[in-house]
Amino acid sequence: MTNYTLGAAFERSGIGLHSGITTTVRILPAVAGTGRYFVRVDLPKKPVIPARVEAVSGTMLSTQLRAENCENSINCSDSDATVGTVEHLLAALAGSGVDNACIEIDGSEVPLLDGSALAWVKAIQEVGIVESECPQNSSHLSPLASPMFVGEPIWVCRDDAFVAALPAPITRFTYGIDFDNPAIGNQWYSWTPEQEDFAEAIAPARTFGLANQVDQLRDRGLIKGGSLENALVCDDHGWLNPPLRFSNEPVRHKLLDLVGDLSLLGKFPVAHFLAYKASHNLHIQLARLLARQIGAWNVSHQSSAVIGN
Repeated sequence: MTNYTLGAAFERSGIGLHSGITTTVRILPAVAGTGRYFVRVDLPKKPVIPARVEAVSGTMLSTQLRAENCENSINCSDSDATVGTVEHLLAALAGSGVDNACIEIDGSEVPLLDGSALAWVKAIQEVGIVESECPQNSSHLSPLASPMFVGEPIWVCRDDAFVAALPAPITRFTYGIDFDNPAIGNQWYSWTPEQEDFAEAIAPARTFGLANQVDQLRDRGLIKGGSLENALVCDDHGWLNPPLRFSNEPVRHKLLDLVGDLSLLGKFPVAHFLAYKASHNLHIQLARLLARQIGAWNVSHQSSAVIGN
């Protein structure tokens, strides 16, 4: 299967949602099989943190990766090396078809920018994507270089929240949310990459929150960089910073998060991914189940594989 990377490097800077610290990200082309990976250029050893599910170390309101959790990775030696809030950038890369990218960052959190993946997607569009060059040792190509098919339902549940991977002829993502807040309420959205452009349907959807939770989250050391400039916020009377980009922007953003989290598998398996009232934690639990089954079927030596049969 063809691998793609960026046509040229690009750079963006901004404030991290939770840390409130400004960081700069420079994203460069990478060879086939290396996947998407971060490099903490501010640390002495410049540790590499692969954007793989094995590297996930935290899922509190965002997804965090840590170098020490990686297996069989390059220069994964600095136990203090983490990078957080990776999901929007990774969704932009995966949704744009970028399989391989070197993401240099000079801090521990990816900038939130406007709270969506739109700025990342626009930057990718500016430099374009090209076919990745093959490394000299092609045996190190990604284990997800072949088509993957989910053969039976795989579920993760917590109370009435769930996320699932269901057998399907093409890859599809469906998400549902249900909030007591009347500004949000019950929303559903379904996105099929083959039928709808990620840049138009998903990337513009911004992160959102409830006004009555802001102080509590900040007391816990979270959302220090959050503002009405980079997040939608609503109270019992409605949105504090309209207009919305879509009438159902909140659920589209949750779907964006799911795409970013499942991108940690490398290539998306062919499946219908269905989620309801889920979280980063549930997304990652499903990704871990899929990753284990992918490994069990030893797909790296098959032209195609069925997960769960």
